[in-house]
Amino acid sequence: MNKDQVGGKQRQLRGAVKQQWGKLTGDKRAQRAGKYDQVVGKLQAKYGTARAGIARRLNALDTQAGSNGRSR
Repeated sequence: MNKDQVGGKQRQLRGAVKQQWGKLTGDKRAQRAGKYDQVVGKLQAKYGTARAGIARRLNALDTQAGSNGRSR
């Protein structure tokens, strides 16, 4: 798990807490802010997942290119 994924999960959790606090206190602004944080956190986590997948693919291609019998 990379830092984008971890940060996204943390932001989602923080948003959920903020949203629940807004519901408890009747604060519509806090509810909206919490929902916003949850959405941004999901996007950040997805970005981290995509970024990790791309890095794995590039490493696999680099390894494959290095093992194609090219010697120096």
